[in-house]
Amino acid sequence: MHSFDADVEALSQAVLDYTLRRSRMNPVPLDGPRTQAELDEVAGQTITADGLGGVAALELFTRELAPACISTDHPRYLSFIPCAPTEASTLFDLVVGASSIYGGSWLEGAGAVHAENAALRWISDLAGLPESAGGVFVPGGTIGNLSALVAARHAARREGGEQPTRWKVAGTTQAHSSIKSACDIMDVDFLGVPVDDAGRLTGENLRATLASTGTDGLFAVVATAGTTNFGIVDDLASVAAVCAELGVWFHVDGAYGGAGLAAPSIRARYDGIEQADSFIVDPHKWLFAPFDCCALIYRDPQLGRAAHTQKAGYLDVLTESAEFNPSDYSVGLTRRARGLPFWFSLATHGTDAYAAAVERTLEVTRFAAAQVEQRDYLELLREPDTSVVVFRRVGWTPQQYQRWSDRLLLANFAFVVPTTHEGETVTRFAIVNPNTSEADISTILDTMA
Repeated sequence: MHSFDADVEALSQAVLDYTLRRSRMNPVPLDGPRTQAELDEVAGQTITADGLGGVAALELFTRELAPACISTDHPRYLSFIPCAPTEASTLFDLVVGASSIYGGSWLEGAGAVHAENAALRWISDLAGLPESAGGVFVPGGTIGNLSALVAARHAARREGGEQPTRWKVAGTTQAHSSIKSACDIMDVDFLGVPVDDAGRLTGENLRATLASTGTDGLFAVVATAGTTNFGIVDDLASVAAVCAELGVWFHVDGAYGGAGLAAPSIRARYDGIEQADSFIVDPHKWLFAPFDCCALIYRDPQLGRAAHTQKAGYLDVLTESAEFNPSDYSVGLTRRARGLPFWFSLATHGTDAYAAAVERTLEVTRFAAAQVEQRDYLELLREPDTSVVVFRRVGWTPQQYQRWSDRLLLANFAFVVPTTHEGETVTRFAIVNPNTSEADISTILDTMA
């Protein structure tokens, strides 16, 4: 099937043309979902014995399927956590795909691994981790958190002594759902710790909880640097101190909020992260990389390698080598060099531009919070730690929030969905796109009057 003929030439040109058209759009269309029946009708039978042909399949995608996907890089996409990749990272994603690179071993992808490690080094330096720190880019925060906790338990098991009846991980109810999912996968218990009045995990509350439950089987504590719903940064320094006292692995989930390390205006909120045994951040969230890309970093990478290296005869040439093999540091063996688009964007724009872009989103966040407080029909639930603004529309029912959200999306104007807090339906802005403007915020808030 591999033959660069006239059809492939035409398809190559069509793909490049589409990529350029999409990159030049300002703003991109928001678009929105369609029903299964609607897509069946307009797309028809796409998988056939003879094939549609590349150009025809691309035309079908661009005409019918792509518009049925919400553009996460639209400046008024403020739901969940958006993705706003730079043009450089998006374009280089094409290069990565075209280069047929296997990113799992140094032997097969030394140049790619070298570049990825440079990007990981920048993140490690932002966090204040030692020069020896290192890790790997994995698909997302779920795999990053799971891999870190697997390494933590493996390290605890190696310490010897009597093994507990049950292993357990401590965190708060504000921890990302992937933490509890990882505990389920590993068949370990999750120990919930109450948050303080500011919604944070603190060393004081952690110590009090452990005093009543005991520490038997506790092998890791998970703190969050930017919760998904509110963007709250836990009291990392006090949690780190308790972990150090107990000799327990300290993991920081910064999947969304870890990017704030690049912003001088809020860097102090992350004090204590330099003591983490492992740390994740997703560049596809607030560091302007395309899906999918999570940086998993270990203080001592050898602990990650001991937990994750797969053994097989055909792998001996890799596992018995002293070279750095990314697949040794997380769940999974086969891997795409998914950190390369992020590396290319960093190399293209420089780290100062990244700091400025994150600061720009924080400026818009502060503007949004101020606008909410100035409008008598809105109430701010909490001053933002990072770039998430949560607020209520006074007097609205859950149904009114949903109708408002649906109306904005149907009009191709904005994507803002409701959330819940302590049983109440509210809404939130997640601002990670430097192209989101003060005008965007004001016009959305106007629709709630």
